[in-house]
Amino acid sequence: MLKKVFFTLVAAFFSMSFAWAQVDVNKADQAALDGIKGIGPATSKAILEERKKSGNFKDWDDLQKRVKGVGEKSAEKLSQAGLTVNGAGKSAVNKPAEKKGAAKAKSGK
Repeated sequence: MLKKVFFTLVAAFFSMSFAWAQVDVNKADQAALDGIKGIGPATSKAILEERKKSGNFKDWDDLQKRVKGVGEKSAEKLSQAGLTVNGAGKSAVNKPAEKKGAAKAKSGK
């Protein structure tokens, strides 16, 4: 009985910590952005300034185009660290397109 309660509490703790790790680039303040591994003060400031100047980011491609220093590799790492754009992680957006392109490359079409 005690083991069940313990494991339930541990599972609840881990599920809550994963929920807290998600930070949407269009809603976050500087402190929340700085909390993402890979984003420092300069990058968070650039994100906030670009968002203020041109509005919310539409998708990951838009973020990468508008914020200097955020390229394909860094965007993937930021996504893995918990950053989202409109609630979507980088891999959730790109995986289907990559699979289609890989299938065409393998088949020679």
